[in-house]
Amino acid sequence: MFSFLKRFSVSTPWIDVIQLDTLLQQNAIRVLDVREDHEFRKGHLPGATHVPVKRLPDRLAKLKRDKPYAVICESGSRSVGATNLLLAQGFDGAVSVRGGTGAWRRSGRPLVR
Repeated sequence: MFSFLKRFSVSTPWIDVIQLDTLLQQNAIRVLDVREDHEFRKGHLPGATHVPVKRLPDRLAKLKRDKPYAVICESGSRSVGATNLLLAQGFDGAVSVRGGTGAWRRSGRPLVR
């Protein structure tokens, strides 16, 4: 795993896909997809910002700060470390999406391909 992901030991805040869907409908959150390029191309949440987890430390300055981020990967493991990184860098309200894109897909919600 990436070294910057290992150094965080806080309890990571999370939401499930039902909560995420509600927040998206309220336009109250942004989605940050931290999967690899090939995974993102296979299907992602509508409107998601894509920054692979290994590039995240270098791209933090380019992320908007007007809304909290829901960080998503495929299953929820990479998003935990990425969420902790965002929180440590002052991105208040960042949360990890439990179950990731896989849970979103299994719930029957739409993906952009």
